[in-house]
Amino acid sequence: MTKKDRALKAVELLKQRYPDAICSLTYQHPYQLLLATRLSAQCTDARVNIVTKDLFEQYPTMESIAQADVNDIIAIVKPCGLGNTKGKDLVGICQKLISDYHGELPDSIEELTKLPGVGRKTANLIMGDVFHKPAVVTDTHLIRISNRLGLVSVKEPKKVEMELRKILPPEESSDFCHRTVLFGRDVCKARGPKCEGCDLAEICKSAGKTG
Repeated sequence: MTKKDRALKAVELLKQRYPDAICSLTYQHPYQLLLATRLSAQCTDARVNIVTKDLFEQYPTMESIAQADVNDIIAIVKPCGLGNTKGKDLVGICQKLISDYHGELPDSIEELTKLPGVGRKTANLIMGDVFHKPAVVTDTHLIRISNRLGLVSVKEPKKVEMELRKILPPEESSDFCHRTVLFGRDVCKARGPKCEGCDLAEICKSAGKTG
């Protein structure tokens, strides 16, 4: 079985297990997803959703965040960790979106990564969820599961992204990433993966071998 064959099978098996491939971050406007994703670095989505509920109630528009006292934003996002950096980035993102992009999210990874604190992982999420374009979001679940399945043999996020772009159907890539997050939380955990009875065991190179 080639890597591409294995990837196609993994796409189908995960689609059967998780028909609804959705992002677990809560948002109403595209820019809010961008900010929430920035906050999610080294933080759980569940905690981010608690923090952004408070943030977006107090600052309901992009303009209000751009004009906010950065210390007030830092105080709100502190529970997500790295509060100083993330707070400054959120204000900076909103300011740059307004000044350089007329308040709209740019629709390319190259432009998105010009925003403060926005890397390829965040940019890919926006490309997939907002613009519905091919995207590979290299979070820890995707990197771990792709390696265990034998789809890739690298762990550096950009290299994982580029390798997966070669073998995943472009129209399925974004949803596949969302499904691997769910699968990583439920079954293929970092420690103690549930290989017995796993839906993907038949195509996994690491089934029964990972502790």
